[in-house]
Amino acid sequence: MNLKRYECFVAVAEELHFGRAALRLNMSQPPLSLQIRALEQELDAKLFTRDTKSVRLTPAGQALLPEARELLRAAKRAAEAARRAQSGEAGMLRAGFVNPAMDGFLSAAVRRFRKDRPGVELELREMSSTAQLAALRAGVIHCGFIRHGWLDCKGLAIRVVSRSRYVLAVPRDHALAGQARVPLAALEGLELILFPRAMQPRLHDAMMAAMTRAGACPRIVQEAASKHTALSLVAAGLGSALVPESARVWNREGVRFVDVEDGLPPVELAVALPRDAHPAALALAGHAAGQIFGA
Repeated sequence: MNLKRYECFVAVAEELHFGRAALRLNMSQPPLSLQIRALEQELDAKLFTRDTKSVRLTPAGQALLPEARELLRAAKRAAEAARRAQSGEAGMLRAGFVNPAMDGFLSAAVRRFRKDRPGVELELREMSSTAQLAALRAGVIHCGFIRHGWLDCKGLAIRVVSRSRYVLAVPRDHALAGQARVPLAALEGLELILFPRAMQPRLHDAMMAAMTRAGACPRIVQEAASKHTALSLVAAGLGSALVPESARVWNREGVRFVDVEDGLPPVELAVALPRDAHPAALALAGHAAGQIFGA
């Protein structure tokens, strides 16, 4: 199907004059006549009758006109949809995130993004940082908000968005519950709830090494893959947990938060993008970091 032929047909059908239609299309009359003749051959139907004084639509031309107009409108809509998707103004954006990012900055960034780009359908997936990196490399998601600093991010563009610290979550009746701030050494002998080493071995080892350097040797009594589970276990009195500072927003009943002096690795959150990141992914990353990201 040659859309140019239909464009020429509609112009002649509306002008009922080959010369005016040619001017409207910014072309000379002979090529216009050739386009109409080619369309008539394609459809095996005569579309116009013409004499020295007038041009008229045949019954076949009258039947074709509304369909041809709709065809051209549909083609225009399709081209516009493709352009909007290419520019990041429309289409689907799939983003992964770890919960500390959503607690900290991502919820506000998503709100701004949806207001800025209402034509983009945003699909958010809560995933571990490791799973996000695999999904990015496989093209399953377009961007990810990860725990950074302890993962292999080779081949991806990484931009740090947020840095904060760990706090100690203790049961409300714990001896440390009344403290505003404690040294890392205060964790000596503490019954600790920590994420499984298999989740992030380098981070797990760095945290344990930091406590050892401070003279603290806590006893890991329970593993918890998420901070929500960890806080629930703390509320149940099963131990204390080191959680990102953003966990304070949950105000978990039965849990008190205590600042810990410097020594632990920072909670560093970053946006991870493919090298050829989609414009919509760059826009969401920009809203998260408060800056414009280039491709």
